[in-house]
Amino acid sequence: MTLRIPGYLQRRLNKHWRRLMVRPTVGTVDFGDLRTLRPISSEFGYERGLPIDRYYIEQFLESCREDVHGRVLEIGDNEYTRKYGGDRVLASDVLHVSDGNPKATMVGDITRGDFIPGNHFDSVIFTQTLQFIYDHRAALETLHRILKPGAVLLATVPGITKIPQDEWGPLCAWSFTPASTSRMFSEVFGDGQVKVESRGNVLAACAFLQGLASEELSREELEEFDPLYPVMISVRAEKVP
Repeated sequence: MTLRIPGYLQRRLNKHWRRLMVRPTVGTVDFGDLRTLRPISSEFGYERGLPIDRYYIEQFLESCREDVHGRVLEIGDNEYTRKYGGDRVLASDVLHVSDGNPKATMVGDITRGDFIPGNHFDSVIFTQTLQFIYDHRAALETLHRILKPGAVLLATVPGITKIPQDEWGPLCAWSFTPASTSRMFSEVFGDGQVKVESRGNVLAACAFLQGLASEELSREELEEFDPLYPVMISVRAEKVP
């Protein structure tokens, strides 16, 4: 038995399908609130909620929470150490590049790193930091050296992003792709020791550049993955035991 759809219903379905499949013609795109030369937020959306890149970062760290244990090093503060390590953390250290951070237990340039003992940490959390370090190879070599054999580095780097307008802006040297990230970490940690993933899509990337918060997109919109639009790139790198 063949099911016949009434003509009026077929026409309505065809019109709806074309609307879904056909891109708007030139001149018909409605930019709405996005037709502006200034972003909705210049602070990555912090004042609106959780920034979109931080949504992806926290997804990554949640998936690796069992790696956060023992003696842990984090950059700037130990918020993620406490959030994802909990009572598995025996000692928490915070590294900052210069004096003035009351949360820091270590102060210095990680590209030199001779003030940090080798084979010392069970885990290092290194989120959204490498873009501010011009000599990223030297920083990665320090991170590899200070990890214990078998220990894990949890790192994130930006893909599609804006330059911050605070004191870190002038230091912003890089944005990355999954290919460049995989290569530079593998050169230090070794092939097979590095897992690189990216998160994002064209809507998430546009929203992030405009400074919208993650709460302003649906979960489905945030978690749709398009490898051509990496907003955040994550790395789990393990030191060879």
